[in-house]
Amino acid sequence: MNTTAPAPTPATRALTWCLHLLVIGLLALAAGRAVADDRPHAALIVAVSAVCGVVYAAGPTLPRVRRSRRAAALWLAAVGGCWLVLLALSPDAVWVAFPLYFLQLHLLPRRAGPAAVAATAAAAVVGFAAHQHSFSPAMAIGPALGAAVAVAVVWGYEALYRESEQRRRLIEELTATRADLAAAQHTAGVLAERDRLAREIHDTLAQGLSSIQLLLRAAERALPQAPQTAARHVEQARQAAVDNLAEARRFVAALTPPTLDGTTLAGALDRLCATTSARHRLTARFHRTGEPAPLATAHEVALLRIAQSALANTVRHAEATTADVTLRYLGDEVALDITDDGRGFDPARLPAPDPQAGGFGLAAMRARAQALGGTLTLTSAPGHGTALAARLPLTPPDLTQPEAHP
Repeated sequence: MNTTAPAPTPATRALTWCLHLLVIGLLALAAGRAVADDRPHAALIVAVSAVCGVVYAAGPTLPRVRRSRRAAALWLAAVGGCWLVLLALSPDAVWVAFPLYFLQLHLLPRRAGPAAVAATAAAAVVGFAAHQHSFSPAMAIGPALGAAVAVAVVWGYEALYRESEQRRRLIEELTATRADLAAAQHTAGVLAERDRLAREIHDTLAQGLSSIQLLLRAAERALPQAPQTAARHVEQARQAAVDNLAEARRFVAALTPPTLDGTTLAGALDRLCATTSARHRLTARFHRTGEPAPLATAHEVALLRIAQSALANTVRHAEATTADVTLRYLGDEVALDITDDGRGFDPARLPAPDPQAGGFGLAAMRARAQALGGTLTLTSAPGHGTALAARLPLTPPDLTQPEAHP
């Protein structure tokens, strides 16, 4: 019935009913003993006990008592007045003081509650002494001890309740924080996956479609003077389409790159150079140096994609006749060098990455290397070709980190 308390729990409801039963039981005890002992004013004691019980029982049913502290205080005063009348008629009413302590501490403000308890205890001592026609310190022990126990129990319960509420708030804040963190991690994962797919699509599907486009243009130029040459270009374009279809299926199935299935990185790079040489007017040569060391799948995929993107850029922009792809094992590092004899360019004038314009490749290559703790350097000058070097440590710092944004 505390007007400031939250919705009652099963435990608080059980305690409340125990308090109700205790009050009614003690009032019935006072009335019953008055009748059994044939005391003077027995009928009046029974009547006052009944009135006190009715007044007490009316409180929990009145909405204003449950909602207003002032109304609760008035109801408590009415119960207390009935109890004082009963105390004046019967010494057994002194026992009713104990549940009254809990009501006063529960319903009244923190400062007023102990004062009301002290006044009730004093009234109980005085009333009992008046019925005994004498006073001794022992008469004050019972009411005073009951008051002290009631204050300790109620204040202890309030302290436990405050601590429980604080823990509940902390748990709610922790839950909310964990939910926010999970949402942030999900968003970061989505962005990282988008970047990864963008690089994969650029390095595979986009480059393959660009190769198909170049081959079909070459076939178009060869017609009708050189139908055999045109047919060869169309066949190469068809094979490139087959390869692109395999890459697209890999995205759906989330498998390792088909280019690496059943072969090593060196074999995949050698095949890439042979395919590039067969499809375009570029002689691509593969070299390997150093003692081969086992590489993680992430390393192999990154180096293969860098080589694919670099050779695709060479075909599209460099106007080169030769390109060399060198895989070097350097003990604790692996390096990939791609050089060509093309027209070169000024790296300082390199445009900003623009996927729509096809300028995403260099940024994607650099992001791949950085994601594995490596580096990517580009050297070029107008008329002097281009050299690209990627270096990766054999043990990346943390493969669980999201890949760097291009």
